[in-house]
Amino acid sequence: MKINKHYGEIKESYLFAEIAKKVNTFKQNHPDTPIYRLGIGDVTLPLSNKVVNSMRMAVDDMSKKETFHGYGDEQGYMFLRESIAKHYKKYGVNLDLKEIFISDGAKSDLGNILDLFDIENTAMVTDPVYPVYVDSNVMSGRKIKYLKANKENGFLPMPNENDFADIIYLCSPNNPTGAVYNREQLKIWIDFALKNDSVILFDSAYEYFIEDDLPHSIYEIENSKKCAIEFCSYSKTAGFTGVRCGYTIVPLELERDGFNLNKMWLRRQTTKFNGVAYIVQKAATSVFDGDEKEIKDAIEYYKENAKTIAKTLDELGIFYVGGKNSPYIFFECPNNMYSWDFFDLLLEKANVVGTPGAGFGENGKNYFRLTAFSDKENTKQAMINFTKLVKEL
Repeated sequence: MKINKHYGEIKESYLFAEIAKKVNTFKQNHPDTPIYRLGIGDVTLPLSNKVVNSMRMAVDDMSKKETFHGYGDEQGYMFLRESIAKHYKKYGVNLDLKEIFISDGAKSDLGNILDLFDIENTAMVTDPVYPVYVDSNVMSGRKIKYLKANKENGFLPMPNENDFADIIYLCSPNNPTGAVYNREQLKIWIDFALKNDSVILFDSAYEYFIEDDLPHSIYEIENSKKCAIEFCSYSKTAGFTGVRCGYTIVPLELERDGFNLNKMWLRRQTTKFNGVAYIVQKAATSVFDGDEKEIKDAIEYYKENAKTIAKTLDELGIFYVGGKNSPYIFFECPNNMYSWDFFDLLLEKANVVGTPGAGFGENGKNYFRLTAFSDKENTKQAMINFTKLVKEL
């Protein structure tokens, strides 16, 4: 018997597991000290009333023989796919329902989609990068190219004509940086992918935070259906981190090497996936039902936290990206400190938890990520403590 030795090439501990370990140690040593968590990107507000009511009605459905649901279509119930298609129409994007696949979250599909691609393909990621993009490829033994995102390019790197990759990961709004590509920039990426016969894996999990005239979907850009697969989620849009529901768009016209990727993904899902629970899908259907005030109010609540963080950084003269169109703020560590050193200092002296940029790649080693997903009072107090610490450095 042989084991997949590529697992030996990934870091022993996932980034957020390492953070949790450090925080737990601090709590054991300082049991009475409050900790202000602006690190892991989990939501803190409860599900909206309309989502909960939809879930309750779905539970009632499951209690009656005439409305009980067993196995559903692996690609999702038609009612939810219709809801998603209607949502995309707001951005001028028309989707065939066969292009929409319901999942238990974007993270799962971002890893599982690699089943469609040969190990010999090269993947390209921007650095700093969401660790899942890297680790899922390393686990398979696939070669990875890194494109530098930095202060000079606004953390929005563009392709070089001398670069090449078969699989290209783009995340906009970006995790961890919060930077967002505009239409002109995405058009350049699409032209690059078409020229090189590449496939773009576009993560739009935070699209609902966009307020400026920026693309919510890569399919707003001409010819994108010929080269891009899009992943999205209800986790941050509607607080589904503990409920689990997302969706992946695989265009019917997307073909490579004589294969239709939509048909391949359908075959993969019907073989390896049994679908998302009926109760969850009914809850998700109420998110984009035309009355989205509760959902938007929650987003606005987090945006206010982002403004609080951004205002603090502005007052301290610290460079950052993100915040306005994203729940993430990515800033330069004071005195150009190494980010893990700043993590320890911030936790010990200010009792604030963030995420070291080094955990996202080499280009993040002197940067730090804070999230807007805490509650308002904790965010305000965290920034008071943060300001005091920075002024003492």
